[in-house]
Amino acid sequence: MNKIFDKIDVLQRQLHELLPMKLEDQQRLNKKFRLEFNYNSNHLEGNTLTYGETELLLIFDDTNGSHTMREYEEMKAHDVAYYLVEDWAKDNDRPLTEQSIKELNEIILVRPYWKDAITPEGQATRRQIKVGDYKEYPNSVRLQNGEIFNYTSPADTPIKMQELIDWYRQEKNMHPVEIAALLHYKFVCIHPFDDGNGRVSRLLMNYVLLSNNLPPIIIKSEDKANYLRALHLADIGAVDSFTEYIAQQVIWSLDISLNAAKGESIDESNDWKKKLTIIKKEVPNSEELKIQKSDQVVQQIIKNTVQPFITLLMTELSSFDDLFAIKQMYFQGSGSSYSISNIDGINEALSVLIENMKDYIVFHYSLQGFKKNGIKAFNVFIEVQWEFYQFTYKFSIKNVEPNIISEKLYHKQFTTEETQVLVNKCAEKLVEYIELTIKNNI
Repeated sequence: MNKIFDKIDVLQRQLHELLPMKLEDQQRLNKKFRLEFNYNSNHLEGNTLTYGETELLLIFDDTNGSHTMREYEEMKAHDVAYYLVEDWAKDNDRPLTEQSIKELNEIILVRPYWKDAITPEGQATRRQIKVGDYKEYPNSVRLQNGEIFNYTSPADTPIKMQELIDWYRQEKNMHPVEIAALLHYKFVCIHPFDDGNGRVSRLLMNYVLLSNNLPPIIIKSEDKANYLRALHLADIGAVDSFTEYIAQQVIWSLDISLNAAKGESIDESNDWKKKLTIIKKEVPNSEELKIQKSDQVVQQIIKNTVQPFITLLMTELSSFDDLFAIKQMYFQGSGSSYSISNIDGINEALSVLIENMKDYIVFHYSLQGFKKNGIKAFNVFIEVQWEFYQFTYKFSIKNVEPNIISEKLYHKQFTTEETQVLVNKCAEKLVEYIELTIKNNI
């Protein structure tokens, strides 16, 4: 093991001698590490954004693809966590704490959500996944061979996490790469959270490396089998196997960094595949061309996406009714409009509009005349719009930051979770607007 650490030390010294590198070289290196780490760490956990879609989202704040809202949100949140870890590493006086680790988990998971689970009796159930809090239920896993691997119990988790922090703060004699690898492994063995443990472990590992002036490492999703095998070998006592695996990734990062510092190319042999993927995203493939716009296709979208969204929106926003004197709701589409007074009117309104509507449909929701004494009456409104194209439909919510826009293929319809998230954003925006207006009127 010392031999590979010696090699890392030599490469690190060589890199240090070339610093600071030119601004443009540092920027392209930072971009590569940022995109590679965010893409691969999330892809390891099932996120389906491609490398090109990750770049489009993080660099250009745009989307192109049919994914759940949560996948986009968690990718952006993971990027925030990556920058946070970089900042922590620059502050030598800032200790790593349990609260810091909880903060990382809260950031990457965005918000609580519901997930399918199995009771100790083997029954299917659903339970809420909390963010930033240690687990309340066992999260052991069944391995491919059918065996159960038991992580630390919920009752012992706080104790084990404190022991982990104490170990990290006191360990001074190991090579930084070994400390980073062991922190990752020990954390995974505890598995302190309901979800996000793998991503947090890799963030913590890179925190240690960055704190010791080493570049961040990337566990490639295409190398997942070797990564998991190294972890499994550690589970049976061969911890050095996992440390060596991590050390090899550090060497890769140092080699890339040295190339950047010398002004050389940092593209890898398979980077052409990533670029080809981006090109293909711009060209409709055979699957996309299967479903073209037709009256029947549009009616399906209205039935399975538009109607459920408007129904949930009206249900949730009814909580605002007693604050205002008047509520108005109406649909508009291709030159015709239809007012409704309650949820029961949705079906009738949509059925009338479908006959004439070809290109778009808009739902207007407004509350008028704020009732509170001493506050000048004001109005709030939300406008939801669907537009129908040859192969896709576009969804947008005006007056809700950042004017949410999502474009999907006709065979990709909104999930229940996506619908709830978007409705919650509408309600949050109304609350913010009301609070701000009241504050400005006092």
